[in-house]
Amino acid sequence: MTVDANEKKRRAAQAALAFLQEGMIVGVGTGSTVNYFIDALADWRGRIRGAVSSSEASTSRLRAVGIPVMDLNDTGPLDLYVDGADEATRQRQLIKGGGGALTREKIVAAASKQFVCIADEGKLVERLGKFPLPIEVIPMARSYVTRQLGKGRVVWREGFITDNGNVILDVHELAIADPAGLEGEINQIAGVVAVGLFAQRPSDVLLLGTTQGVQRM
Repeated sequence: MTVDANEKKRRAAQAALAFLQEGMIVGVGTGSTVNYFIDALADWRGRIRGAVSSSEASTSRLRAVGIPVMDLNDTGPLDLYVDGADEATRQRQLIKGGGGALTREKIVAAASKQFVCIADEGKLVERLGKFPLPIEVIPMARSYVTRQLGKGRVVWREGFITDNGNVILDVHELAIADPAGLEGEINQIAGVVAVGLFAQRPSDVLLLGTTQGVQRM
């Protein structure tokens, strides 16, 4: 039986429902796989207290299915965060930010006790870097950060502004041998708001939708 990527994403999203508990506030990420998770949360309306969202797009979708959206400043630590990835390794280190929400995603992940990443099996790689690495940058620092990076091919995502009012630089042609080290290195460049490497705080669980079902790492 042929199973397309969307069905694999849906399978991973459905599997993440097993981590929900009555009365919790769940952190919710951004992207096509997360959209399946948000749609499934409609069945939990009234059973969870609400959600903390990582983007305006996810906020709109959560409200559309009747899930209250809360401010992280008011919730304290979260028990669970569910989000997707553009690339993932078997060590659960990730590249995220293809949709431009990496900063808020990183904040919610950091504030959560458990981070469950959901993706289709095509996102699993041996080494991060084939997918362009997104970096959110203060607009006035765009050229400076580009010069300071000194690696890969840096492309300004023209015409795109993040929910935080910043710009995105996408770094192509990388082969990332030390994701946690590179994450720390890029974070030290003045003007960088956040880098789309989730290696210093990787996901705790990786759920991959496959042709046969869901693989858990």
